[in-house]
Amino acid sequence: MSKPLNVGISDWKVNKGEGVIVTYALGSCVGICLYDKTNQIGGLSHIMLPDSKGVTASAAVNRMKFADTAIPDMLAKMLTMGAVKTRITAKIAGGALMFAASSEKFNIGERNVAAVKAALQALKIPIMSSDTGSNFGRTVFFHTEDGKVEVKSTVKGVKIL
Repeated sequence: MSKPLNVGISDWKVNKGEGVIVTYALGSCVGICLYDKTNQIGGLSHIMLPDSKGVTASAAVNRMKFADTAIPDMLAKMLTMGAVKTRITAKIAGGALMFAASSEKFNIGERNVAAVKAALQALKIPIMSSDTGSNFGRTVFFHTEDGKVEVKSTVKGVKIL
C-alpha cells in the first residue's frame, strides 16, 4: 500500500483505487468523504467554515475552506477522474463543540455540519453515515479501495463508518 494522502485544514484530496486519505484534528471542522464504489474513486475534504457568503471573491480566497465551495469543487474533480454522480455517497465526521459557546451563533461545529448537510442535499448526494457533534476531536482515515472510513478519537477510540 502506498503512503497515505494527507489532507490539511481547508484542503481536499481525491484518489482512485487502493489507498488511504487521512485528515487529522477535526474539532469544529468537518471531514467529508465522497465515494463512488463502482469506480473506487473517493475524495476527502476538511472544511473549516460553513459558507463563503460575505467573503470577498479574490484569487487569494481558499475555496477549500468552505462547505459550499469545497464539496462541489471536490465532486467536480472526482467526475473528471471517472466517478459517476448518481453513484456517489457521503460519510461525514467532526463538527464538535470544542469550547463553550455563549450562543448558537458561535457554535461553529454545529453550523459546519448543517452547511455540509445542505451542500450534499443540494448536490443530491446521500449521507450514508456520520459521527458528528459532541465535544471531542477526531481523525479520519478513508480507504478508497472499499469506502471504509475509520474515525479515531482519544475519547471514543475507533468508530467505523
